Order: sequence, then structure tokens, then C-alpha cells
Amino acid sequence: MTLTELRYIVAVARERHFGRAAEACFVSQPTLSVAIKKLEEELEIKLFERGGSEVSVTALGEEIIRQAQATLESAASIKEIARRGKDPLAGPLRLGVIYTIGPYLLPDLVRNAIAHVPQMPLMLHENFTVRLLEMLRTGELDCTILAEPFPDTGLAIAPLYDEPFMVAVPRHHPLAERTSISSAELKQQTMLLLGTGHCFRDHVLEVCPEFARFSSDTEGIRKSFEGSSLETIKHMVASGMGITVVPQLSVPVDHDTPDHPSLLRYLPFSDPVPTRRVVLAWRRSFTRYEAIAALRNAVYQCPLPGARRVTD
Repeated sequence: MTLTELRYIVAVARERHFGRAAEACFVSQPTLSVAIKKLEEELEIKLFERGGSEVSVTALGEEIIRQAQATLESAASIKEIARRGKDPLAGPLRLGVIYTIGPYLLPDLVRNAIAHVPQMPLMLHENFTVRLLEMLRTGELDCTILAEPFPDTGLAIAPLYDEPFMVAVPRHHPLAERTSISSAELKQQTMLLLGTGHCFRDHVLEVCPEFARFSSDTEGIRKSFEGSSLETIKHMVASGMGITVVPQLSVPVDHDTPDHPSLLRYLPFSDPVPTRRVVLAWRRSFTRYEAIAALRNAVYQCPLPGARRVTD
């Protein structure tokens, strides 16, 4: 039994597909399949049911894969301890970020990290919250920047900042000249939402739960539309398809100038203002505490316009 074989079975359990698991492990599918068959023969049990287009994990396989994940994490910890003995800030830090934070935080964050801890380059990965949590558990990531709430997975968590939401409307929209807007007023609008899987979509639906019904004939609510990214949705808003809710950091600081008038207007919410808390999460077994502290400090050194830093 080898760590490589354990890595393969964890990947298959995660992907539920041998081909995708092989791609994730950067090996050919025959190589992965042969290694897993060898492990099953050694253990004298079947780990996976290979039927149809999707692979399922056997009951006993579930137990073994949980232990395999713990073993891989422990193996990663050994390397981390050795590296920490030399310099806890030396070497890459594998950081995951959700899609609705990455484009707006990373430019300043990377610049600060280069300036203050150049020996600790950031290996960045953008994805959905659920996928980032999986990658944390299996040791593929060292830490992640997420928005609460998310499933409790026994991670260590440090708050970073609270970020208000704003409403984006076309520049010639009847609401464009308003100084603020209430969440109740959004019920009468065509709302553009991120697609399923984005946690920010869930945050918006908490503010405007009526839109979760996607009903075109509900009184006072017109059909909503979905987009793949906040920036794509902003373009749809600018073209007049509807309005949307965005996090404060996604609002360009100089978005409207005489030379370059913006096609959008951004309106703050009236009280109570909806917000999201952005946090840094990492495995409790991760031993490079100084690296986590350095990353957190680098976030605090970012401008974060409109957001409130949380230093608890």
C-alpha cells in the first residue's frame, strides 16, 4: 500500500469517475485503474462499484477512504513540519478563494504578499465553496478564503472582514438617482443571479427570498435570469436586462468619471444593510502558523473599500 494508491482512491471517491480522477492526479486512466485494482487485491475487498457512467463507493470503501484522507493529511503534515523547522514562511502557500472574492481581493493581496513575504509565493485556486472545502480536507490546499456560512468541517477559522452588499442598476434606470434602496423594493424588479453553486447566490436569496421561486407569474415578481460570473451579470445589467446585488469590493473605485461614464449605478442598501463575513479557514493540523498569520496580515493591508476589518 502506498500514498499514491491512497491518493488515487480518494480522487475516485471525490470525482465518482475514473477518467476525471486520473486527470486530477495527472496520470493516465489505465495507470490509476491498475493501481486501485492492485490495492483492492491486497486488501481483499471491493472499494468501488463500477457500473454505468458513475462510480459508487462501497460501504466498507467509505470507511477506508476516510482513513486514507486522514493518512494523506498526516503525510502532508510531516513535510510541513520539516519545512517549518527551516523557515515557516519559506515555500509556496496553496490558497483557495471563492469566485466572488478572488477577482476583487487577489490583485492587492498578491501585491502585499510579494512585498512582505516574497519567499512565500501564493499558489492560487478559484472554485466553489464545496469544492474548496474538499480540497482542504484532502490536503490539496493549505487554506481558503470563504464567505460564511458554510458547513462545519472542524476547520480553524479567522475572520477577515465584513462586506456590505450593493445594488447595481443601469445608469438610466428609474432607481439610478436614488441615494439608497431597501431590500423590499427589489421585489418589483427583474433580478439577475449567479448560477447554482455560488454561495453569493444564496446570500442574495437571503436578502430577496422571493426570487428563489423563479416564478414568472408570481404577483410583483418577474422571471429572474442567471449568469456565470459577477462581471458577466454586470454587463447584462448594463444592457438593461435587469438589476443585481453585488459585494462592495466588486464595485470599481473609479467606475464613473467624466471621461469614462459608467453604464452602471451602484446603490447602497438602506438599514438593515445586508453583509457577508469573509473568513480565512485552514486545517487544524496545518503547522505553518506563521504563514497563516502573514497571509492574514496581507489581507488587512489591502484597501478593502467599504468593508470593515474584523480582528477578533
